[in-house]
Amino acid sequence: MNEYKVDDVRNVALVGHGAVGKTTVADLMLFQSGATSRLGSVDDGTSLLDTDEEEIDHRISIASTLVHFDYGGHHINLIDTPGYPDFIGQVSGALRAVETALILLNAGHGVEINALRVSKMAQEAGIARMIVLNKCDADNIDYETLLNSVRETFGSQCIPINLPVGLGADFKAVFDLVKNTTATDHDVIGDPEATRQMLIEAIVESNEALLERFFEGEELSPAELSANIPKAMAAGTLIPVLFMSAKTGVGVAEFMDAMSNYTLCPQDIQRMEQTKDGQSVMLDPSPDQPFVAQVVKTRIDPFISKMSYLRVFSGKLNKDSSVVNVRTGKPVRITQLLDVQGGKQEAVDEVSAGDIFAVAKVDDLQLGDTLAADANGDGLSLPEIKFPHPVVGLAVEPKSQNDQQKISGALHKIEEEDQTFHVIHDEETHEMVMQGMSELHLKIVQERLLHRDKVEVITHLPKVPYRETIMGSAEGSYRHKKQSGGAGQFAEVHLKVSSMPQDVNPEEYFTKANFDHLRSYHYDPEMNFAFVDRISGGSIPNQFIPAVEKGVLEKMKQGVIAGCQVQNLICEVFFGKDHPVDSNETAFKIAGSKCFAELFAKSRPVLMEPIVKIEILIPAENVGDITSDLSSRRGRMEGMAVSTGGYEIIQARVPLAEIMTYARTLSSLTGGRGTYDIELSHYEMIPPNEQGKIIELLNKARE
Repeated sequence: MNEYKVDDVRNVALVGHGAVGKTTVADLMLFQSGATSRLGSVDDGTSLLDTDEEEIDHRISIASTLVHFDYGGHHINLIDTPGYPDFIGQVSGALRAVETALILLNAGHGVEINALRVSKMAQEAGIARMIVLNKCDADNIDYETLLNSVRETFGSQCIPINLPVGLGADFKAVFDLVKNTTATDHDVIGDPEATRQMLIEAIVESNEALLERFFEGEELSPAELSANIPKAMAAGTLIPVLFMSAKTGVGVAEFMDAMSNYTLCPQDIQRMEQTKDGQSVMLDPSPDQPFVAQVVKTRIDPFISKMSYLRVFSGKLNKDSSVVNVRTGKPVRITQLLDVQGGKQEAVDEVSAGDIFAVAKVDDLQLGDTLAADANGDGLSLPEIKFPHPVVGLAVEPKSQNDQQKISGALHKIEEEDQTFHVIHDEETHEMVMQGMSELHLKIVQERLLHRDKVEVITHLPKVPYRETIMGSAEGSYRHKKQSGGAGQFAEVHLKVSSMPQDVNPEEYFTKANFDHLRSYHYDPEMNFAFVDRISGGSIPNQFIPAVEKGVLEKMKQGVIAGCQVQNLICEVFFGKDHPVDSNETAFKIAGSKCFAELFAKSRPVLMEPIVKIEILIPAENVGDITSDLSSRRGRMEGMAVSTGGYEIIQARVPLAEIMTYARTLSSLTGGRGTYDIELSHYEMIPPNEQGKIIELLNKARE
């Protein structure tokens, strides 16, 4: 590392849908550049980029992989990313580490769903994009249809910088529109002259001097056009489109030249740091500035332990140095710097601006952390890396009791690696639930547990976290009296329960105007619950009031009618009695719990279910099927929006219980071309005709 200048560095990410040939192309580039002496193969399990056991078994990329090579006078750091939406989280970190996204498409299939998603992610990340149409040797490719689909999906800025000479079995070469003004090969597909004119207009749009010369009718040289393509990409006026076939080798050399010459260097992207008070400060991508880097990937290696991948945005770092973790404010000792090449690592002495490297066994680092020189450890940090929310859940437990201690640590390691994988210990359902992007995602997690940690698990659909509440109100009392030799127990409490309105301001609501003799209240926003003390006359000693509240809260968490947590409720204590000898905290806790349960049952109790907000991205032709299916799941349509590339977005709210296995249904209805995101919206009452059945099932499960 560090044998090159920062302006010679090119950081790029290979992104796109699954099975478009990204890993094959990466293996090919390593071989063609001389970085490897053999050509790896995904199908043979010999790819230099698919290094995990699960990737080799499934013949798909599951994690992003970093490699590097030198080509055309430039040092290329290449991150190969998974193509299936199941592992979309790996793309988020990769896009933060690079300046250009190379979006690979299968020319025979056109634009597929994940290509659309990762392109939007690249755009939001503020980096340049380049479209690479691979597999141009496939049958039945219509150039106009393909290019129109690309432009409709990714924008009118998508303009070919070369054109195919033949397609399908006749794909034999590409025609360079930057270097050549006139096509001599009559098999060139498209309109070379018109396309070149569009290309020139897109290039000069980002350069006022060139634009002026262009309008004056001056001919621009190929060298001038070539030099200004990165500027146009950075400005967003141009998204170059290239044609190639990794299988036959046609267009590969031209693609590699374009990648080397046209992708952006670190100085071409303006990146900002955030101060403690929210101000933005421009980052200078120079090795002479203070050190700033960000953790863009975490990997748990069975031999090296935890590895944190960092992108250096400014400055230099030597081994055996200390930097500051801005998140914690604590110093971090870096004892070793690792140059990463796929599954291999090599120790280096120094890293510099533009480098992507790894450190091992630094446990305090988390994905997204900013590391800075001591002089910069005053709160300056890079923006957080945003990851999609998991949408599928499975309850999980170890198959063997011997693995009970191991499973939490094993799952935590996967959480560190994958920000789209979460583990929740649900206190309501008493289950350990793992959440991911799809059933395949969670299947891979199970395989990783078995391969890496030797933990075999059992999974099932998680329980729905129903809630209980009341529609009415009631008041009454309960006397707890126990006498069995020695000290007895005595407590009497008088309570009132009523429903708690939604979205109230507690400070404005809990006043003496609304509650006679109000002394104090405690409000829990998560449960939307208030315990109100409005005792007058000192009928319950002050020291026992917290015990009454504790008894009520415990019963609320246990549930009354179906064993589900209670919410949206006010409980008022307004009177009581004590005994000078037999009263104690335990007695008042029991009395509070029993009184609450009796009053709850008299206050028209109902069961509530979680409602999720769902946003579904689907091909336009599937809208009817999806809306009909959502209706059958008690879903409520809330809106539709037209997306790019013939896709539409459906917004709806649906009971969680109805979409526990929705990923499978969506895939079936859209032929694998749909994707969705969900988040908890609110709780609402279950329809009366469903209440009894669900309560009966829940109570049977408790027996």
